[in-house]
Amino acid sequence: MGLFRLRKRREVKGEKGFPKATRWSDCDCRSCVSWKGNEEQKLHLVVKEPLHAETEDPDQGRDSIENIIFLHGFLSSSSWWTETVFPNLSDWTNKNCKLFAVDLLGFGQSPKPSDALYTLKDHLQKIKKTVIEPFELDSFHIVAHSMGCVIALALAAKYSKSVKSITLVAPPYFTSTKENASQNALNRLAERKIWPPQRFGTSIMSWYEHVGRCVCFIVCRNHRLWEWLLKFISRRSSLHFMVVDMTRHTHHSAWNTMHNVLCGGAKLLDHYLEILKDSGVSVSVIQGDRDAVVPVECGHNVKSKVPLTDLRIVSNADHRTVVIGREKAFAGELEGIWCSSALHHEQKKL
Repeated sequence: MGLFRLRKRREVKGEKGFPKATRWSDCDCRSCVSWKGNEEQKLHLVVKEPLHAETEDPDQGRDSIENIIFLHGFLSSSSWWTETVFPNLSDWTNKNCKLFAVDLLGFGQSPKPSDALYTLKDHLQKIKKTVIEPFELDSFHIVAHSMGCVIALALAAKYSKSVKSITLVAPPYFTSTKENASQNALNRLAERKIWPPQRFGTSIMSWYEHVGRCVCFIVCRNHRLWEWLLKFISRRSSLHFMVVDMTRHTHHSAWNTMHNVLCGGAKLLDHYLEILKDSGVSVSVIQGDRDAVVPVECGHNVKSKVPLTDLRIVSNADHRTVVIGREKAFAGELEGIWCSSALHHEQKKL
């Protein structure tokens, strides 16, 4: 009966004037609902300006600046990039590149509207209104991880004349017919197994909506309690960003993004890759050979679809350690991709 009342409650003012959550499985703490004070409903964005921009005229040398958009994966946030790649970039990149890391719609500190379906179109519109239009980007690079690769491909296909390069880290691209692509992606990414535990958890959260909502009620709604317990047990004042990001979503945003982007977007990937191949956009794939979430075959699938793809297989790396634990080397790989693609783009102009 208590849960029934929670579900039926009206939206009331919460902590210091912030509105409380309207779904019984959602947290209503200040950090989780602060986005409701954002009238424009733009995504949370971390911008790292070039170092010389702080002392020089912002319009001076604007054409020489390389813009890079970073998109994170499922149950993650912009911290995936700001905590790993940003601190390990070279002086040249810090002086000549403008970096944009967004929290995708429904994750991190970005809006989590209960009436959104979290489709590819929704994600693209938010990125457009948050990054591309306000900063007037007419050319840019894209770096994406896991689920973010699906959104990145849609974004690159939409702005194929503006994209200089796209780097896909562990892209979930499975070969299939268009009619079976969505179901095949769901079966491959969330195969119904009871072992190992990670597979079991993924299958439960992806196939059984109401069970998943109950899990979100226990874990996400009470994330402050779990975070306090972890800090107490580990004797640390702060937690790893990946632990914090795991609960920074609602069940509605995660469920719909899983089914409408990862699965629903699977049937559109062939079309997006065809556009990139015809447009001559530089495509790079970085994949761990021990990735149990997105198997290494996905990288080869992209290569077969776009033969000029720069495929890099990282030995002894999985879905997480393809970046985590080798941040410096990974940042160096990205810089090499940006420099070569920017040079190629300039040569095409000549």
